Amino acid sequence: MKKISFYILIIAFLISCGSTQDLTVSKNTTVQVAIDLVNVSDDRVNVRIQPGTITADAITFYIPETVPGTYSDDDYGKYVDDLEVFSKTGSKLKVERTSPNTWLIEDARKLEYIQYKVNDTYDIEAEHDIFSPSGTNFKKDEQFLLNLHGLVGYIKDQEEFTYQIDINRPKNIEATTSLSSQKNANYTKATFENPQQIDSYLAKRYFEVIDNPIMYNTPNKEVFVIEGITIEVSVYSPNNIIKASTLRPNIENMMKAQKAYLGTMNTTDRYSILLYLSTVGPDDAQGFGALEHHKSTVVVLPEMLPKEAMDAAIIDVVAHEFFHIVTPLNLHSTQIHKFKYNDPEMSMHLWMYEGITEYFAQHFQVQQGLVTNAEFYNTIVGKITASKSYDDSLSFTKMSQNILEEPYASNYGNVYAKGALIAMCLDILIREKSNRERSLLSVMKELTDRYGPNRPFEDQAIIPQITEMTYPAIGEFFEKHVIGTIPINYSAFFDKVGLEYNTLRVPTQYFLDLETRTPYIDASQADNTIFVRPGIELHSFFNEIGLQGGDVIKAVNGTEYDVSNIYDLITQSIAWKEGDAISFTIERDGQEMVLTGKTNTPIINKATITELQYFTEGPELRLRQSWLKGS
Repeated sequence: MKKISFYILIIAFLISCGSTQDLTVSKNTTVQVAIDLVNVSDDRVNVRIQPGTITADAITFYIPETVPGTYSDDDYGKYVDDLEVFSKTGSKLKVERTSPNTWLIEDARKLEYIQYKVNDTYDIEAEHDIFSPSGTNFKKDEQFLLNLHGLVGYIKDQEEFTYQIDINRPKNIEATTSLSSQKNANYTKATFENPQQIDSYLAKRYFEVIDNPIMYNTPNKEVFVIEGITIEVSVYSPNNIIKASTLRPNIENMMKAQKAYLGTMNTTDRYSILLYLSTVGPDDAQGFGALEHHKSTVVVLPEMLPKEAMDAAIIDVVAHEFFHIVTPLNLHSTQIHKFKYNDPEMSMHLWMYEGITEYFAQHFQVQQGLVTNAEFYNTIVGKITASKSYDDSLSFTKMSQNILEEPYASNYGNVYAKGALIAMCLDILIREKSNRERSLLSVMKELTDRYGPNRPFEDQAIIPQITEMTYPAIGEFFEKHVIGTIPINYSAFFDKVGLEYNTLRVPTQYFLDLETRTPYIDASQADNTIFVRPGIELHSFFNEIGLQGGDVIKAVNGTEYDVSNIYDLITQSIAWKEGDAISFTIERDGQEMVLTGKTNTPIINKATITELQYFTEGPELRLRQSWLKGS
């Protein structure tokens, strides 16, 4: 998963412009699922599930509380209404909702099918915290985004059964999914009140159900092949202004570079990119970024982004999600492989799942020549800066294992900052200790060969195994900086590759640093506010006038501001003159106050990474070349 804040996308715009009893089921049964996208009423979709044979008196039906890749409790069952259970004779069975995500069914031996209605999440984004790429959208006769964990439930001990999914859909829209299609499926048309076009899919187990989202819309798709991997890019653009054909060159070039970077590592033969473009209105998606799957990713971005910013955002999120085919999708622990959707146990290794993935998503760009060395260094500087806004003394493994709880949950964002920096340090160390013959990527390849998608590792065992496979220095690094709580001295690692890490006092702009794309304010779609970003080092002007992290900016010089006119605030600030009187009306801890002062050039402490010119030869230069270019 990767999130992008609403404000960071604005920057891009500016720069470019449990069961009560164990049950027993008979072998070789299939769970039949019917989803009706035709007879939609009150923006709700009808779902019917006929489970495998049941031989218990009482069972519990579940909708997931959480799913892999989200690292949050989202309670998808809250969007299920009118759940009813019917017997083989057509009579209703007694059912009791015992939690937001569970229903207790009695007389279960008589059960024939379960039916219910599902509300989508995009229409009510202000009412929940579900990350949009893991949510659902139902737009009758036009567009359906089906993250199936939000629609299809399961009965305990039937998670490993085959799931036959039949979908009744309007004829004018088509599906894009990596789920296996069954052209000659044996579905029952009587299941649907008004059958139009039936699509049938087969999942070998429940995990495959939730691992393969489906997007329906008017065809707007590009399909191409890169070294044996069939890539399909499907785009939903509500105002029909973004075509898949215009996005294809950028995506194709990026994925060619990714495949070249991965080399002989082949983990999939197909990959689907489902791109949902939001109007950013009150009844549309507000959470921007992507969610990974084995063979696909769901990406949500604002439709208003100009092409240059759209291309940059796609590289940022899709590159990250595609590299998830390495980990955790093909290298993961038992906690992920046997994921407990309604009683989750989290793995210790977000430094691997998200950190290494994010590092690869940035590192491949400099290795494959998509960005310059200097641009890559700026990205690293940005991650060091971002990491300082979190608790740098937290054990990363402890944080990962407890990521659903505080204070660890609020430090989740550090997996993309310090997590990537951990991977960078490991990469440099492995190259140094192997005399440039190995790298972090090559070690990950070895681990993937050893384990793979169907052989999970034990959580406690993987770090000792990596140490055994590599060098004592790697184990020491893990003990100090990943398991332990000692902050990383990044300068020591830059010294190894002939780079100098310094902090300088430099000017910046009032609301963002254009060079590093670091925003000093953010926006909340949920309550339509602009606020100073908490937990970061603010520049001199904000400090002098008295602005603090978390302050809600309500007005500047008497002009009121919110999400709708945030562009005006940013553009007008460019014209502010030195010494002008200025006032900020803010809200802090529920109290409104006015801060006054005079404008002056904001100054920040800015980290820089530069190449030491006197390293024209020698081990530092050779290690740097190996690190950046693989040579």
